[in-house]
Amino acid sequence: MSAETGIPAPGNAPHPEPLRFFGTSWVDHDDRYTARRVAVTAGSLVAAAASCLVLRLAYQGLQIAAIGGFVTLLTTAMFAICSAMAFRHTWEGFTRRQDPDRQASLRGLLAIGFVGSLLAYFLRSLTEAPGEKLHRAEYEEARRRHEKRSTRRSGNPSKQRRHT
Repeated sequence: MSAETGIPAPGNAPHPEPLRFFGTSWVDHDDRYTARRVAVTAGSLVAAAASCLVLRLAYQGLQIAAIGGFVTLLTTAMFAICSAMAFRHTWEGFTRRQDPDRQASLRGLLAIGFVGSLLAYFLRSLTEAPGEKLHRAEYEEARRRHEKRSTRRSGNPSKQRRHT
């Protein structure tokens, strides 16, 4: 048994990949998995609400600065579009692996659209640990391949009859 996961790990069997905030508790839904999901759900919602408050204060700052309606409109549109794109990118990241180069190139967009990422995290955590479905599919496939490899040979090969 593996000390960190509590899962039997004979030989070089695959190990589950830990998820942020959940570790490997997502495998068997143990080690306070439900409490962690509730905390992640509430935390991401509170963070999204606080982020919206910060954006509201920034918008009020633009109004006080009287920089003009066009700049205010552009800024509002930028945050809305970046949030929508960040939501979509984060949501897709829960179902398939992202390309690391694309992820690096979108880092700025994801930083600007942080509200969208937080909302995607909140919505996904209502049903599962964010990324659990993807990790579970990969882990089960790795375990299936390992089982297939490890059970390929059966019996003692020295006792097999030789064909002449």
